[in-house]
Amino acid sequence: MHFTQTLELFPEQRVTQMLFKDVKNAAELRQSAVEGKINAALINPTMLVSPFQALLAANKAVHLQTIGKMKTRSLNSEIIFNLSPTNNISEAFKRFGISDQDRSLLVVVVHNKDESEFLSNITSRVDGQQVPAEEFSSFSDPAKIRKVFLRLLLVFVG
Repeated sequence: MHFTQTLELFPEQRVTQMLFKDVKNAAELRQSAVEGKINAALINPTMLVSPFQALLAANKAVHLQTIGKMKTRSLNSEIIFNLSPTNNISEAFKRFGISDQDRSLLVVVVHNKDESEFLSNITSRVDGQQVPAEEFSSFSDPAKIRKVFLRLLLVFVG
């Protein structure tokens, strides 16, 4: 039920996305990610309209890591940061990262072709139901997305 793609510019790298609903341990997962115990970007899927956005963010993060130009401390935090329309890291985490009360979760893992076995380790840590990537659009919250991007538009136009 996960969605894996090879990065075109980095063929040795894969991006796997796993979508979950009815997540009961978001606070625990978020804390584990902060402590570096989970090697994945934990994303709030309500702020995205397509898994392609996460794939683009991961591709950009890998590119920036390769050239030594990341703005955050890790590849996973760089993925979350790259989803944001602003350059504010804490705002990116607040809007696109998971919060303690979230019930849905998108897990994005960048890995080598031979490292896919740890995906089951991450999946086993999530207390929720994994769902097919085809259900992604049902998690989007257009009102929340509009609010974030409208605010940005008003800053540029205003």
